[in-house]
Amino acid sequence: MANRYLLGFDVGSSSVKASLVNAETGVCAAAAFFPEKEAPIMAVKAGWAEQDPQMWWDNAKLSLKKIMAETGTTGEEIIAVGISYQMHGLVCVDKNLKALRPAIIWCDSRAVPYGEKAFNDLGANQCLTHLLNSPGNFTAAKLAWVKENEPETYSKIFKIMLPGDYIAMRLSGSANTTVSGLSEGMFWDFKNNQVADFLMKYYGFDSSLIADIVPTFGVQGEVSAEAAAELGLKAGTPISYRGGDQPNNALSLNVLNPGEIAATAGTSGVVYGVLGEVNYDKKSRVNTFAHVNHSIDQTRLGVLLCINGTGILNAWVHRNITPEISYAEMNDLAATAPIGSEGVTIIPFGNGAERVLGNREIGCSINGVNFNKHSKAHLVRAAQEGIVFSFCYGMEIMQQMGMGIQKIHAGKANMFLSPLFRNTLAGVCGATIELYDTDGSVGAAKGAGIGAGVYKNSNEAFATLEKLQVIEPDIAKKAEYEAAYATWKATLEKNMK
Repeated sequence: MANRYLLGFDVGSSSVKASLVNAETGVCAAAAFFPEKEAPIMAVKAGWAEQDPQMWWDNAKLSLKKIMAETGTTGEEIIAVGISYQMHGLVCVDKNLKALRPAIIWCDSRAVPYGEKAFNDLGANQCLTHLLNSPGNFTAAKLAWVKENEPETYSKIFKIMLPGDYIAMRLSGSANTTVSGLSEGMFWDFKNNQVADFLMKYYGFDSSLIADIVPTFGVQGEVSAEAAAELGLKAGTPISYRGGDQPNNALSLNVLNPGEIAATAGTSGVVYGVLGEVNYDKKSRVNTFAHVNHSIDQTRLGVLLCINGTGILNAWVHRNITPEISYAEMNDLAATAPIGSEGVTIIPFGNGAERVLGNREIGCSINGVNFNKHSKAHLVRAAQEGIVFSFCYGMEIMQQMGMGIQKIHAGKANMFLSPLFRNTLAGVCGATIELYDTDGSVGAAKGAGIGAGVYKNSNEAFATLEKLQVIEPDIAKKAEYEAAYATWKATLEKNMK
C-alpha cells in the first residue's frame, strides 16, 4: 500500500520550507528549505522591505523537489496541501494574476503614517471596537501607500493578497483569502463580522480588490493542471489550510483553546495567546487577530505580544560578558546566582521601540549593581530574568483583556533551552510549560489534514505531537519569583518616567 502524505509549506522572509508528513503516523518524513542562505530583502529606501513573490514560488518548488526526491514520493501520494506564511505583507496582482510590483513585507515601515492618520481620523474607539487594533503598519496601510505613491500600479490591481494567498493562487490558479488573513491586514470588522467597509471607504479602496473568502480549514482550491506539471503534484489535490506564521505556530503546538499560549524566544520573542471573547487592549500594546479556528459561532482570537529584546540580549551577554564559555555553560553559571540576582535588574528593551511600551524606545539598562558582591553570574541571570519579566509584563495585558493563562506551549529551542529561563517563566506566571518538537511547515501539513478531512479534529491531527518536557511552577519558590518580578517592574516604571 502506497504512503499518503500531507504537504506543508512555510513561506518566511528568510526561506521557504516544505515538509512531508505521513498522514497515518503523523511523522515528518522529510523537510527542506530554500534558499540555504538567507533570502534577500530589497531596501530601496530606509525603512523599506520588499521581496519578489516569484522568489517564494521558486523556493517552494526547490524545497518540494528535494523532499520528493529524498523520499521517492510521487504526486499521487500527496493528498492535501497546507500553507503557513509571513504575516502582514501586501501582494498586488493584475487580471492575469501576475504580480504588479514586489511584495511589501511585514518589516517594511513606510506605511506607518498612513495607519496613524487613519487611527486619528476615524478615532480610537471606532478602530479598536471594529478592527481590535490600530490600522498601524498593516496590509491596509501598505495598500494606502501604493494608492497615493504609485497610482498607475494601483489602477491595475485586480486583487490584493497576503503572501500565503499568493502561493495558494499559484497552486490553484484562483485568488482567495481567509477571515484570519483579512483580520491581520486590518480588513476585517469583528463587530459586524464582515469586511471592514468603513476602513475601505476611508482609504478609497474598491471592495472588488478583496479576494473571495474561503474557510481557513476546508478545501480552498485545488492544484491546477499547470501547477501540477510544474511541481510534480497531482492535479486536483486539495489546498485545505492556510494561516499566518504566528497563528500557524500556535496550531503547530496544538494551541487552539482559550487560556493556552504559544511562545517563541529567538532573536525576538513572541507570546501568542488564545482569547475566547472579542476584546482588545485600549492602548493597542498587543495585536489581536482571528485565530485559525475562529468562526462566527466560536470566538477564537489570537492575541499577539512581541518583545524585540529577547534572544538578542542573551546573545549580547554571551558575546560581551561570557565569550569564553558555551551557552549551556552560561546557563549553568546563571543558575549559581539566587532568584532575583540579589537586586540586579536588566531592562531588556535595547533592540528598538517596543509596542508593549506604547512604541517607546527606552533602551536596555543594567540596574542595582554592587561592585563588592555582584559577579558575572548575577548579570547573566538578571538578563534571563529580564527577558522573562518582559514576557510576564505583556502577559498581564492579556490577562486584563480576559485571558486566563493556564498553559504555555513552546518548541524546545532558543531561550527555552535554558532551565533557568523556563523555571522563572513558570514560577512568575504560574502556568505549566510544555515543550514540543515541531515547526511551522509540519503544522501547515497537519492543518491541511484537518481541512481535507483526513483527521476528524485537531486532537487527532496532533495526537502524535512529541511532548519533550513539562515544567511545573515551583510553588515553594513562588514568593521569591514574585518579589523579583515586582522589583524589575518597579525599575521599568521608574525608567519610563
